[in-house]
Amino acid sequence: MELGPSQIAGPDGVERDADLWQRCATGDGEAFGLLFDRHRERVFRHACRLAASRQDAEDLVATAFLELWRLRDRVRMVDGSVLPWLLATTTNLGLNARRARRRYQRLLERLPRAGSQPDAASVALEAHGLGIDGRLRAGLQSLQLRDAQLLVLVALEGYSVVEAAACLQMSEPAARARLHRARSRLGEQLSGEAIPQRLAGQEDVR
Repeated sequence: MELGPSQIAGPDGVERDADLWQRCATGDGEAFGLLFDRHRERVFRHACRLAASRQDAEDLVATAFLELWRLRDRVRMVDGSVLPWLLATTTNLGLNARRARRRYQRLLERLPRAGSQPDAASVALEAHGLGIDGRLRAGLQSLQLRDAQLLVLVALEGYSVVEAAACLQMSEPAARARLHRARSRLGEQLSGEAIPQRLAGQEDVR
């Protein structure tokens, strides 16, 4: 079972996120490095849901942590942890990157071509993907940003609706309504086949 936000501090004697973050606010790079080491793996795992390749996922992780540092005066912690903010930011960055890639692909499709060979990059990605169901990735892409962020935090990462709403600065009723809408839309698109159990379940009542 994964640790919840309030438990991420680790064994006794290890600084909690909140303590490290206070140091980060003063520009302490060592404290920021400790936060990076603590949360990188989980952020990377989520980035793989959104990225087309491992390198793209690594880039998302790097950019998310860069944003964490750049916006450190405005980051909203949840239950003493920066992880929910990182996951929501990674969702935003990942969806934006995929939209940009699709625009680029549409541009390429309008250019004259010598033949009708499939795009080599697309073929390579299909053959060497990250093990993430492409339909789930596309389903997340189709959602509004706030809906996708909520779905990721609650259904995929195990946070409560209350915690997700706090991270995204939304009211709890609004978060529940958006989450229900996102689950319904994703369920219609995927016909239940590619939906992890928590995605198809009832809203978290915690």
